[in-house]
Amino acid sequence: MIDKTRPFAVFDLDGTLADSSHRQRFLDRKPRDWDAFFTAAPADPPLAEGVALCAAAAEECEVVYLTGRPERCRRDTVAWLAERGLPAGTVHMRRNDDRRPARVTKLEILRRLARGREIRMLVDDDELVCDAAERAGFRVVRARWTEAGAALKDAQEREGRT
Repeated sequence: MIDKTRPFAVFDLDGTLADSSHRQRFLDRKPRDWDAFFTAAPADPPLAEGVALCAAAAEECEVVYLTGRPERCRRDTVAWLAERGLPAGTVHMRRNDDRRPARVTKLEILRRLARGREIRMLVDDDELVCDAAERAGFRVVRARWTEAGAALKDAQEREGRT
């Protein structure tokens, strides 16, 4: 049973819980191979720092996953979370046709979540998402345990892909 009084702890996936560096090579080419990039996601190794923080947060909070991955990746994403023993939680994904920057789509979902409950923290590696969330008054933990490649950063901001 879900306790609707528990605050939310919101976690990004790529670069926060999942090490997507092995698949960034698909974004370095022109044109970018988005199908291959997302198809390779189930092979992402977990990031120990993010996983530990997520497990600790689950002791006091309801965990919510907020990713820029498109909805078509839901089955693989949910399986990846379960296979790595991450806490159960709702997964919010980008609509398949949504190409807005992550800083826009994620803030929209954060605000919607905050209407009903406290958001204890957002954990994300995207500096622009973190900046926007902080400006909106959310507590942010910046996932600095990995470094996203330049192509991925560009894709997050300009192409609204992840």
